[in-house]
Amino acid sequence: MGSAGLSRLHGLFAVYKPPGLKWKHLRDTVELQLLKGLNARKPPAPKQRVRFLLGPMEGSEEKELTLTATSVPSLVNHPLVCGPAFTHLKVGMGHRLDVRASGVLVLGVGHGCRLLTDMYNAHLTKDYTVRGLLGKATDDFCEDGRLVEKTTYDHVTREKLDRILAMIQGSHQKALVMYSNLDLKTQEAYEMAVRGLIRPMNKSPMLITGIRCLHFAPPEFLLEVQCMHETQKELRKLVHEIGLELKTTAVCSQVRRTRDGFFTLDSALLRTQWDLHNIQDAIRAAAPQVASELEKSLGPQLDTKELLSREWSWESQGPSSTLVPERGAGH
Repeated sequence: MGSAGLSRLHGLFAVYKPPGLKWKHLRDTVELQLLKGLNARKPPAPKQRVRFLLGPMEGSEEKELTLTATSVPSLVNHPLVCGPAFTHLKVGMGHRLDVRASGVLVLGVGHGCRLLTDMYNAHLTKDYTVRGLLGKATDDFCEDGRLVEKTTYDHVTREKLDRILAMIQGSHQKALVMYSNLDLKTQEAYEMAVRGLIRPMNKSPMLITGIRCLHFAPPEFLLEVQCMHETQKELRKLVHEIGLELKTTAVCSQVRRTRDGFFTLDSALLRTQWDLHNIQDAIRAAAPQVASELEKSLGPQLDTKELLSREWSWESQGPSSTLVPERGAGH
């Protein structure tokens, strides 16, 4: 495998992060599994070298010693002498998930780490399913947080919830246009709107491009949220604010990312698949879509011929959140 296997490891792939696992531990686990796969190859046959060894002459009964030319293996490059061939691998992390959240998490390996900044600059949307629970409020908006208040929710109906969600989506769509710095009267803005490419030009608070209720069975409800520049804490706070708008309280019991840009649950590797061969296959399968989607989103800003020739290390910053976006909040 060796260097040949390493050459096929440059690119992006997605894994499924289970709840309760820290993103840093996940990244370290993936790196360890990749190094284990790269170093698992059978070592090549050692090179032979000629040495003059002291010994008795062949066919002679005398005890006189003489030097004889002998071919012996050279152990200079043996793994037991010089250690494993690969000890470090550059693994970059995309949009992070906190320890409570689960779902699609994008990673980059080698030169593919540079593509993570292109994903960031493309301001691609992400999909979440968010599960809420009516009737109580906690200090951290999570179901297992410190209880602050309990309320009734008998008056809450699906129609009232849908009305609140429509209001949220409308306010965030106006904010999206504002942060995109586009003149809606121009042909360019019209064409971008038709293609769904209106994106904020710089940092912005969480922007929700779509939100709807998938399931409503009080006290539980399930939302599908399409957004950008979010953190999982902001999504939990969103559930809390929806509860207040409904004249009750609500906590978030689950946050699950189902899509990150062009990576979906179908392309995410499960924990049992975090090995060299599966990751190589995932990178190869995703490469054409990564190139085409980034070229479509970034246009002339991106040179697709250089997609795998640049290296980059990335640190993500989390945006602030409110029910209605505020101008000037950072991501």
